[in-house]
Amino acid sequence: MRVKPECIYDYVKLKGKTYPCTVSLTMDLFGGKWKAVILYHLKDDEKRYNELRKEMPAITEMTLSLQLKQLEKDGLVSRKVHGKKPPVKVIYSLTEFGKSFVPVLEAITALGNEIVTDKGEFVKAS
Repeated sequence: MRVKPECIYDYVKLKGKTYPCTVSLTMDLFGGKWKAVILYHLKDDEKRYNELRKEMPAITEMTLSLQLKQLEKDGLVSRKVHGKKPPVKVIYSLTEFGKSFVPVLEAITALGNEIVTDKGEFVKAS
């Protein structure tokens, strides 16, 4: 029997943080209620902050701002500022590392669509 790479060691480390396994590391990078949703909205094209807010009306401005900062810190999202004086134009996009999450995001989306189709319903906001 071959040992899986993620099972050879007791812990894994990334950027000074220690995790019990690679699943824990990955979930820290894009888990939670909003990180994967933000990455999903950036997977096809770069967006400005307000475009992201419009596509995710349920997220608060503070939460979006904090999550974008965390995603940028973790190297999944790039933030580019255009212009020197207000109003500056800020563009968010996936980094190459962030793009490596796209197949996972698409699998999660497909599973979510299947679950809602079979057991729930899609609802339009009123």
